Amino acid sequence: MATSLVERRSIDVVPDDERHGTAFSQFTLWLGANLQITAVITGALAVVFGAGAFWAVAGLALGNVLGGAVMALHSTQGPQLGLPQMISSRAQFGVRGAIVPLALVIVMYIGFFASGTVLAGQAVGELTGLGETPGIVVFAVVTGVGAAVGYRLIHVLGRVTSLICAAAFVYLGVRLLQRAELGALLADRSFELPVFLLAVALAASWQLAYGPYVADYSRYLPRSASPRATFWWTLGGTALGSQWSMTFGALAAAAAGGSFVGHEVEYVVGLGGTGLVAAALYFVIALGKLTINVLNTYGGFMSMVTSVSGFRGQAVLSQAGRAAYIGGIMVAGAAVALLGKDSFLTSFKDFLLFLLTAFTPWSAINLVDYYLIARERYDLPALSDPAGRYGAWRWKALAVYVIGLLAQLPFLVTHFYTGPLVAKLAGADISWIVGLAVPALLYWLLARGDTGHVPDRTILSPAADAPPGRERQPANP
Repeated sequence: MATSLVERRSIDVVPDDERHGTAFSQFTLWLGANLQITAVITGALAVVFGAGAFWAVAGLALGNVLGGAVMALHSTQGPQLGLPQMISSRAQFGVRGAIVPLALVIVMYIGFFASGTVLAGQAVGELTGLGETPGIVVFAVVTGVGAAVGYRLIHVLGRVTSLICAAAFVYLGVRLLQRAELGALLADRSFELPVFLLAVALAASWQLAYGPYVADYSRYLPRSASPRATFWWTLGGTALGSQWSMTFGALAAAAAGGSFVGHEVEYVVGLGGTGLVAAALYFVIALGKLTINVLNTYGGFMSMVTSVSGFRGQAVLSQAGRAAYIGGIMVAGAAVALLGKDSFLTSFKDFLLFLLTAFTPWSAINLVDYYLIARERYDLPALSDPAGRYGAWRWKALAVYVIGLLAQLPFLVTHFYTGPLVAKLAGADISWIVGLAVPALLYWLLARGDTGHVPDRTILSPAADAPPGRERQPANP
């Protein structure tokens, strides 16, 4: 078993003798990753854009459970395959065709890195006295170092953050309810379907955006880890952490009114007090964002290597190579953060909904293929071979993915684009439901009769699974 803190694996399969941990580690990781200021902002957005606190909290809860369940289904793939999440996309899209969703995934990581760095940079700037811009730079560098260390440090951060941030959110919740009565905050029960569905979509997009990298953080679990336990611990951590943060954000926005927008970090810290208490809260904000930003940077690194290796065939990287990839993501994310920090709130809302549009079709295709078509049986060596059973490009899946993207456009609501069918739905955004249902059904219909590439069992290595005296021959793609 590997004992070094610094990880040496990248997108290659994690051998059984390096597996460690229990499914409970997924609970602490995702609880800590969601008890943070960006989730607070996401919850506040539902109120800022028109929902009352009562229905905002209800819509957020529904979105977190539905999106979290989809996200947790991806998590169970990690122990079974021992691979980062997006590698498994090659079974659906082809070894090189997977670069199509991967390109959007990389944009996602850079965007989340940037949005988190804006908020954490404010906290670091206040905590150190350096100001916002230097705070953003300092936070970006620390994030890059954490991602370079890798998997073990990420889980340590998750455990520490889940404890510290949970205590901080309890304290902040008490302080908020000392300032504003809970009954008064929830008194407005007027229901408007469009803003309710916006709250659902915001929370669902938050959860679904984890899908492209959730298995990255479960792939070191022993192969014997229970899929059921992995699913429920992942769902429990991500749904509880995000709903806790988002509920606080919705209530804070309802209590603060217009003074919340543009001053989110200052308002949250101001609830706690001044002096050492304020400094501690700025530290908590930075710590919470560090955990999720390290995840985003690490996931971006995996996705970039996956994209390049589809054409170059390289799966193992040197430490210098890891540092170069991670450094590139860090620089790009910090640049976006510095450029977009003055229009954060509206931009972040539109960014979340854009991500939802891009990743629901991918998630639907990946899950239908893994659970219903391949039935959890993949040829792992063939995932790196463009001439193998999965081929270089799988055009049916790519076509379904594009159709899934286009099918959402008539129902999409963002600041820069509103679909033509939105008005007939009273302004409601149901694009994410369409983005899951249409590609899931279409891919199942097309793929259920095309299973010649599906192996009889999961193949871990050519040598281990070849018949005696024979090389393993891949099926025709």
